[in-house]
Order: sequence, then C-alpha cells, then structure tokens
Amino acid sequence: MKDDTTASDHERYSGMAALTICEALMLALNDHNILPEKEFVGILQDAADAHENAVGLDGDKEMHEQVARLIKGIIAGGNSVRRP
Repeated sequence: MKDDTTASDHERYSGMAALTICEALMLALNDHNILPEKEFVGILQDAADAHENAVGLDGDKEMHEQVARLIKGIIAGGNSVRRP
C-alpha cells in the first residue's frame, strides 16, 4: 500500500496528534487530582503569551499569532472532550 501523505500533511497530522496527546495528559492529571483545572488554564495562557511575545523574533509572525489565537480559543472554549 502506497503512502501518499505529503510532508505538509505529516506536519499537520503530527501537530494534531501532539495536541490530542497533551489534552489527554491534562485530563488525566486533572482526573487524578494532580493539578486542578485552574493550573491548566494558567499553563495554556503561558503558552499563548510565549507565542505572542515571540512574534517578530524568528521572522514567523503569522505562525506565532495563529498559535496564540488557537490556544486562546482552547481556553475560551473549555475542554473539547468534557464540555459542550
């Protein structure tokens, strides 16, 4: 069977896989009372802030802006698995 996945598809799928794995880890840590939801919101906010502050540092302004927007959307939308 031939694999027709392009490098761009591989990067997109890798990113989606990483996000899904991170979300599952965060849910497990919360379920086992290791870290409360408030801490996870703080972690996500720190990640968004890091990308906002990185805009212009490496010449990839659009990527950092999009990543920050995505993370803030996750914060605003709540958990995609357990919240409607």
